[in-house]
Amino acid sequence: MGEKKRKEKAKEDFIFGKKNYKWMFIGLGFIAVGFILMSGGGSDDPNVFNPEIFSKRRIRLAPTLVLIGFGIQVYAILLNPNKK
Repeated sequence: MGEKKRKEKAKEDFIFGKKNYKWMFIGLGFIAVGFILMSGGGSDDPNVFNPEIFSKRRIRLAPTLVLIGFGIQVYAILLNPNKK
């Protein structure tokens, strides 16, 4: 009888709840979009310079999205799922 209660209690104890996972996936989405926006802009020929690598999208927007995504991940980890 005691082992049965222990197993039931072990099944109920999850560290993260549904809210936590929702915020984690939102944060992962921000990080993925940021890295996708950072990609590209290179040149096939190493002797040719492509100034597109210094666009505002790659220098400002993409890293900002990645940092926001990491912030959302920290929030998702620290969020208490049992708080009403």
